[in-house]
Amino acid sequence: MATNTPNTPLYRRLARQLQERIDAGTYPAGARLPSEPELSAEFGVHRLTVRQAVAELERAAVVEIRRGVGTFVRPPAVRVSIAVDPRSQRFDLGSVHAALPDGTEDGEFVVAAPPVTGSAEDEEAARQLGRTPGELSRVDSVIRLGGRARAACSYWVPFGPLPAELTRPGHAGNLVLDLARAAGVELEYDWRAFGAIGADLADAELLGVPVGTPLLVREGVSCTPDGAPLLYVRRRIDGSSARFVLHFREHPPQGSGPSGS
Repeated sequence: MATNTPNTPLYRRLARQLQERIDAGTYPAGARLPSEPELSAEFGVHRLTVRQAVAELERAAVVEIRRGVGTFVRPPAVRVSIAVDPRSQRFDLGSVHAALPDGTEDGEFVVAAPPVTGSAEDEEAARQLGRTPGELSRVDSVIRLGGRARAACSYWVPFGPLPAELTRPGHAGNLVLDLARAAGVELEYDWRAFGAIGADLADAELLGVPVGTPLLVREGVSCTPDGAPLLYVRRRIDGSSARFVLHFREHPPQGSGPSGS
């Protein structure tokens, strides 16, 4: 728990007190917080201080402000564990598809197949694949889990044109395997890297999150068995709903969640 100091603003001290009540279950998930006048009277502070404290909790995704209704405690974030076994994982079999139950509406869905125009992302893909942007084809998709969008994905390959069915908006499948089939090869991992960014306008719209929301980024290259780079992938994942787990034993523990590419 953070410690208040003499320089800690009053609204932040109040926010921490409310956070402690939420953590203790005094205000459980879904509960409505007392109104501004009630909190103002209880803590002996101005209503503006209460408003600032609640806004602080909203920024931290602890509460949800419903205009004209009240302020409600959000349920704890449910995170999908994306397991990576660096000792045994070799073949690139796609993202989370093996872990999706039959009959679910979850999965990966094509959003668009935009032209490669030389944007910063396109240039990076070309650099990683050792080609020029004009030699690449691109497909964008979204991965849905638990009934909502969790990841925005972009794939670049040094061949084309791609099959029309594969690039049709709404096409459901496993883009890694689909692209490997289109190339007539089996893909293997070359490298993967992890980072973080704030959601831009496009990703915020795809994932249904505010602009600037922290996104986990997993990017990398997959290659043919002889080492020729054939796929550059860049996934942007809502950081509030997913985490990456590295396993260093031959067999990951049961219940660790889906594997990722």
